[in-house]
Amino acid sequence: MVRTAKEILLIEARAIGRLVSQVGKNFERAILLLEKCEGRVIVSGMGKPGFIARKIAATLASTGTPSFFLHPAEAVHGDLGMVTEKDVMIAISQSGETEEILQMISTVKKIGVPLIALSSHPHSTLARHADVVLDLGVRREACPLNLAPSASTTAALAMGDALALCLLKKKGFKTEDFAMFHPGGSLGRKLLKVEDLMRKGKANPIVSSKTSVRKALLAITAARAGSCTVVDQKGKLEGIFTDGDLRRHLRLNGEQILNKPVKDLATFKPLTIRKDKLAAEAIHILKSKRIDELPVVDEKGRAVGLLDVQDLLKAGFV
Repeated sequence: MVRTAKEILLIEARAIGRLVSQVGKNFERAILLLEKCEGRVIVSGMGKPGFIARKIAATLASTGTPSFFLHPAEAVHGDLGMVTEKDVMIAISQSGETEEILQMISTVKKIGVPLIALSSHPHSTLARHADVVLDLGVRREACPLNLAPSASTTAALAMGDALALCLLKKKGFKTEDFAMFHPGGSLGRKLLKVEDLMRKGKANPIVSSKTSVRKALLAITAARAGSCTVVDQKGKLEGIFTDGDLRRHLRLNGEQILNKPVKDLATFKPLTIRKDKLAAEAIHILKSKRIDELPVVDEKGRAVGLLDVQDLLKAGFV
């Protein structure tokens, strides 16, 4: 079994390796069709290639190219209504003779949809109807019976990744764009920016340096925050007044501090972070400096938000 497993892996590895020599003018033409697509990229396949098609569609969608999977059997029973002349289709068939695929593409071509075929038979019926053929070059499956789609689906998946990721690069898709489509999970959290998480508006209490401590506390309470930001007349950040500042001064001076201006108690020139920085950087500052609040500023030093560690905890970022 170990020897068989190694043989299977080598066959699939060679299937991907052979694709390198297949990438050329046809691949460039496929990328051009996808780049110019004004609608959506529709990816289709029957059986096991259908699962590969779903993955390719998902990769395209998550990297900035609107895309969806179309089941070829469902397509000829009404789902072709989702297809428009502005779309581009990628059809996957190892033989190029899959009946359901061929039934579907006859209508697809009538609609006027450009077709990219992924097949190991460049002279098949599917290939003859395609605008671009990407030859997968798989002549034998990794399956010992040469029946179960294995090397061919591996090659199709790899070619789909090459298309999606080259398209990503050609479109100038950036980390920030990726984060927008991946807001959930640890990956999304790593890519989110400070401005996506910070408190703003009424949730971000901002006071002037002349505001009394009493009024500053009311502002903090109304916002359900742990601090307020102190700014000058132009809105530039001067300092931060926290629960910790209040407790320290209450212990030393008693309730008389409530009538003092907040500038007498605030921490001036605090640590800050720009709103366009990654949230991961802000979290590192909060952890390493052992602080609970971090004022957020724009490129001109104006207070525009507040990061509160309690909010980050509730959202699962810390």
